[in-house]
Amino acid sequence: MAGAASTTVIGAADAMEGFAETARGVARAGAAAEPHKAARGEQTAAPNSSDNQHGLQPMAIGLIIQPANGAEDAFRRVRELGMTNCFLSLDGYLGKMTPALADELNGLLEKNELVATAAEVVRPEPLVWDFERGPSTIGLVPRATRAARMDALKQTSDFAKRLGIDRVQTHCGFIPEDPADPLYEEAVAAIREVAQHCAGNGQMFLMETGQETPTTMSRAIKDVNQPNLGVGLDTANLILYGKANPVDAVDIIGPHVRSIHAKDGKWPTDPMKLGEEVLIGTGLVDFEKVFRKLHRLGYTGAVTIERETSGPQQIADVRQEKVYLERILEKVMAGGREVA
Repeated sequence: MAGAASTTVIGAADAMEGFAETARGVARAGAAAEPHKAARGEQTAAPNSSDNQHGLQPMAIGLIIQPANGAEDAFRRVRELGMTNCFLSLDGYLGKMTPALADELNGLLEKNELVATAAEVVRPEPLVWDFERGPSTIGLVPRATRAARMDALKQTSDFAKRLGIDRVQTHCGFIPEDPADPLYEEAVAAIREVAQHCAGNGQMFLMETGQETPTTMSRAIKDVNQPNLGVGLDTANLILYGKANPVDAVDIIGPHVRSIHAKDGKWPTDPMKLGEEVLIGTGLVDFEKVFRKLHRLGYTGAVTIERETSGPQQIADVRQEKVYLERILEKVMAGGREVA
């Protein structure tokens, strides 16, 4: 795949410099577009220069939200949970990402004194989250939905720029293990095109872990050969899909991690269904070891809780998970010393 990786890609050093310059321009534009951040004396960091975003504390705990289901309540809930940041799942806004909507969401971020750390979409459908139909319906691998999803990601990148968000994330799908598989080369080309679009907006493009092994993801990153391509580490997905232990996965893809979804789960025991997502602290993820490895690698970005329950139970779960993670992160950030 070396040939595919080098086609229409400029030199890595030149690409990095060009991306950094674009990112600096977006940072200036973002500061003007986000008076709520400027008012708090925050910095808009260029992607790839630091994982720390907009003056957040290193590894600050946040929450993934779907504002299309009720934006006012969603942002207020994050603030009431005592968090400073949120990760935006924006599928509900596809086809509606107008400047007016961006102004509305910016206003809610300002009102609740929150930082939006990343934006994600995975649609349009069909999407089947299992081992039977997942390979043919998830991400940028399936030919039938690839063009529409690339368009959705570009739309999201443009919208995220209006919100001052410098990371766009998605599931790229069941990327083939065999680099000689035609679908592998097609997926690499699709990822490269979306990453280049995000680079034009001063953003990182992040591949969320799950359907592919860490080795395959690492190979794809190398073959795409775009300096703004990184990893969104979902700690549970690696287990739910039976692909890897997240502690070991960090040894392979850790240097590329630019966002974290903190989630827990168990291995799949039914060969047709994913493993079970469970309350953080009751599954198989060793969060202290994962965070310790990432901290050593210099990761300072947000730690976003994702709990796949709903309603009052979800809020209760998130409160409990936040306390659990805070205790671990305090220990990790103190350099491993026991915390009284």
